[in-house]
Amino acid sequence: MSKIAAIAALAIGSATTAAYGSVTVVGGGFAQSCFLAADAQDSSLHAMNDCDRALSEELLEPRDRVATHVNRGILHFVKAEPAAANADFDRALQLDPNEPDAWLNKAIVTAQYLESVDPLPMIQKALELKTRRPAVAYFIRGIVQEKRGNLRAAYDDFRRAQSLEPKWDKPRIELSRYFVRKP
Repeated sequence: MSKIAAIAALAIGSATTAAYGSVTVVGGGFAQSCFLAADAQDSSLHAMNDCDRALSEELLEPRDRVATHVNRGILHFVKAEPAAANADFDRALQLDPNEPDAWLNKAIVTAQYLESVDPLPMIQKALELKTRRPAVAYFIRGIVQEKRGNLRAAYDDFRRAQSLEPKWDKPRIELSRYFVRKP
């Protein structure tokens, strides 16, 4: 399992284990069920149907429609369906280009599956727009930087992720591989 795929294996909703960001939906109904499924990484047929029904049957506020696309995209990612995940993140960004967690999740899918596309601008956009999961953004950026041989930048990003989410063990594990030499 790649490091990026390991992010998907974490509990989405827990701030202490941080993963990509599900987006809260106000109210009840299918959209709320979709959020809860994304938060729990429940990509069952029932959960996917709730997301689909929210988008096709419910009169959602614009913010909730964007959030539901992000949440359904997360479920597609959990199911290893990157094209469907990206389609949902792209739709969310069409509706609201300033949705930071759509940018972050799109970056995660890109880093995992699309080597020909640079995820760094997406990560930067998520950070600029104040993603709810900045530690994840720095962690993913660290992985990308390390793959490119930018070890100092990777180290700095892993440290930043650790400082933002001290109870999250992934940055600590990555940092344990580094040895800092003093000049």
